[in-house]
Amino acid sequence: MKDQQPKLVIFVLFFLFFQNHALGQEIVVEPYLQDATDSSIHIMWETSFGDSCKVYWDTTEALSNKTDRVFSIINQRPSQIHRAKLEGLSPSTLYYYKVVTGQTESAIYQFITPPRADEEKSFQLLAMSDMQRDNKHPRKFKEIVEEGALSFLEKKNGKDIFENLAMVVIPGDLTVDGLVYTDWTNDFFGQSKKLLPYVPVYPVLGNHERNSDFYFNYFHLPDNGSPGYLEHWYYKDHGNLRIIGLNSNDNYRIQKQLDWLDEVLQDAAQNDHIDFVFAQLHHPHKSELWIDGERDYTGEIILRLEKFSTRYGKPTIHFYGHTHGYSRGQSRDHSHLWVNVATAGGKIDGWGEYEQTNYDEFSVSHSDYGFVLVEVEAGENPKFKLVRISRGNLSKPKDNEITDVIEVKRYAEKPETPQCISPISEKKINTTSIILKASPFVPSKGSEHGETQWQVARTYNFANPDFDIWNHYQDWYNDTNLNEGIDLTQQQIDGLQRNKTYYWRVRYRTKGLVWSDWSKMQKFVVE
Repeated sequence: MKDQQPKLVIFVLFFLFFQNHALGQEIVVEPYLQDATDSSIHIMWETSFGDSCKVYWDTTEALSNKTDRVFSIINQRPSQIHRAKLEGLSPSTLYYYKVVTGQTESAIYQFITPPRADEEKSFQLLAMSDMQRDNKHPRKFKEIVEEGALSFLEKKNGKDIFENLAMVVIPGDLTVDGLVYTDWTNDFFGQSKKLLPYVPVYPVLGNHERNSDFYFNYFHLPDNGSPGYLEHWYYKDHGNLRIIGLNSNDNYRIQKQLDWLDEVLQDAAQNDHIDFVFAQLHHPHKSELWIDGERDYTGEIILRLEKFSTRYGKPTIHFYGHTHGYSRGQSRDHSHLWVNVATAGGKIDGWGEYEQTNYDEFSVSHSDYGFVLVEVEAGENPKFKLVRISRGNLSKPKDNEITDVIEVKRYAEKPETPQCISPISEKKINTTSIILKASPFVPSKGSEHGETQWQVARTYNFANPDFDIWNHYQDWYNDTNLNEGIDLTQQQIDGLQRNKTYYWRVRYRTKGLVWSDWSKMQKFVVE
C-alpha cells in the first residue's frame, strides 16, 4: 500500500489538472457562418484552447447528425479557430446546429440554406461598414446590430433573423487595428454575436485590417479569386444576385484584380440566373464628406460596372465605406448606384470637419450612424429596393428612421419623352439669361420624376454643349435638401452670348434610374 500511495497522489493531481483545464476552456468567439451554398455551409468558432471538435446538426433540435472533420489552427496562443463544413444539405431549408470543443459546447443556433438559383426566391441582405471602435463610444457597433438591425428586421418582418436575412456584407474596417487580437474577439465578434451565428457574413479588407493574419484566419471566403490573391477578392452568387468582394487597399490596386473583375462580370452577363451585380470595396471614388478618402482605382471599378449594367441590362451597385457617414448617388448614364453604407461604429465624419464638396452624382449624404437593407426580388420582374436605416448622430439620435429609399427594376419602361415648350421655333431673345421650359413628366407604371438633364449647345449635334445640367429631385447635403421645391421641368440658363444661335434639348429620368429618350431639338437666337 505504501508503494502505491505516491502513484495515487500523482493520478489525483493529474486528474485535477486536466479537469481544471477542461473547466477553464471557453468559447472565445461564438459560432458564425461562412461561404454558404444551397448544399453546404462552413461553421467557424474559436476556443481558448483545444482541438477535439465536433458539430452536431439536423433539421430539428435533435441534432442527430455529427461532423468531426474539423480544421483547427492556432490563432493567438493557445486559442484556436475551428472550421467545419456541413455538406449534403438541402436548399432553402432550416437547420439547427451546435459546436463542441472538448467538454465545452455552444448554444443551439439556426440557419437557412440559400435557394437554388432556379427557385427564383426573393431575399434580403444587410450592408454596413466601418464598425471600428470609437473609444468614446466603444459599444456603438453592438447598438447598431441589436437595437438597429435586429430590432428593425423583427418589427418589419415579424420573423426570426435567420428567416428574413440571407447575408451580411461588410466593405471594410471591421476593427480599429487588425493586428490587435482583442479588436477581433471583443469588438467585432463580441458585439455581433447575436447576428453572425445565424446569417453568413462576407467582408472585404479595409485599411484598418492592415492585411493581418487574423483577418485571413477568421474568414473562409469563396476561393474563386486570382491565384495568389485568394480571399483578397472573390464573388458569391445567391439567388439572382452576384456579390463581388474587392480589395481597394495599397499594393492591391493592380491590373490583375481588374482583369479578374472583367472575367467575373462577363460570366455574370452570360448567366441567365443573374439579374443584378453588387460589388463591395472599402475606398470611395468620390466622397462628399471626406475628399481625402477618395481613390482613383475605385473609379476604374465603377467604369466596369457601368459598362456591364448598360450593355447587359443588369443593374449594379458598388458598396463602400472609409468615409464615416451615409451617401447614395448614381451614375448619370447607367443603371448603377454608389452607396456608402457607413458608419456602424466608427467616429462620424461631421460637416465642416474636412474638405468637402457637393458632387453631381449624389442625391443624399448624411453624417450619421446606420446600416442599409436591400430587398432583392426574383421572378419574372426582378427588382431591388435599397433602404437606409439611420441611428442618427450624437446631437440628433434617431431610432431606426428610414432616411433614403430607392427601387430599381431590371425591366422597366421608359417614361414618355418630354417636349420642349419654350423657347422654340428659332425664337429670338434679347437677353443673356433664359428659362427653359419642358412638358410635364408622364410616368410609366407608377414611376415618379427623379432627374432631368438639360443640354444647350451652339452645335446641333451637342458634341460639346455649352451647358450640361443634371438635376435631382433631392440633394441632401450639410443637413439641408438643397433641391427642396425644385421644378424639374424648368431650368434657368445664365451667361449666354450675344449674336449666337443655340440648340437645346431635355430628357427625364425616373427615380428608378430609367431615362426617357431625348426631346426633339429646338433652337433660339440671342440678339
